[in-house]
Amino acid sequence: MVIRFERSGAIATITIDRPEKLNALTLSMYDDLGAAFAEARDDAAVGVVVLTGAGDRAFCVGADLDESIPALASGRFDISEWDAAHQKHSRLDKPVIAAVNGLCLGGGFEIVLSTDLRIAAETAQFSLPETGVGVVPAGGTLVRLVRQIPRALAMDLMLRGAPIDAPTALRYGILNQVVPAPELQQAALGIAEQLLTRSRTALAAVKRAVRELSDLPEGDAFRREALLGQEAFTSDDAREGLDAFAQRRPPRFPSHDS
Repeated sequence: MVIRFERSGAIATITIDRPEKLNALTLSMYDDLGAAFAEARDDAAVGVVVLTGAGDRAFCVGADLDESIPALASGRFDISEWDAAHQKHSRLDKPVIAAVNGLCLGGGFEIVLSTDLRIAAETAQFSLPETGVGVVPAGGTLVRLVRQIPRALAMDLMLRGAPIDAPTALRYGILNQVVPAPELQQAALGIAEQLLTRSRTALAAVKRAVRELSDLPEGDAFRREALLGQEAFTSDDAREGLDAFAQRRPPRFPSHDS
């Protein structure tokens, strides 16, 4: 199996495990990655997900072109079949942390853009080289990138496909943190552990809000925000959190007992 799903306590780790091919994704691996996200979504014991690549040379260099390009060119494959792997239309309301080691190119970069928090090794390199082979980054990037970073930077990345290093990606706002390569996995797990102390109900509400409100007119967005906020404020987690705050003790959120 080249997509590994492992759970340790409430942390699920999804690993793209094909290091000899720089973790390039075959068609079946795209299916398996989408299935791994679905497994994390449906497993009540999972509170947070860490996504990474095996080895230290690459996080993922995108699709295995030896397989995907002929399939696409022949018209026997629809790229919408990759939607689950790219978390398009996702209902995974648990935080997903990308731990990026090494090369992060094409579809691999697109998968990172679908995650919530991103940590990269100092050695990581990012690029969207699709226009150089006559295709486009349509794994969510044509929609996401201009919403996540300034338009001029997004257009430069998508049009020219020039590589950027991890410090540049951090400056662009693509990453949350850059760490020495040997510290990458521990840094990602540290953030995961921090998230596990938070209310799962509240975390899910934040993800839902980000997903649902961005395309609404401001007035409609505020009304929907109020509904989502009311659900959170009247939840069992909120009652426990406020009681714990008043009593100056750590909260014991009911959502952690799922």
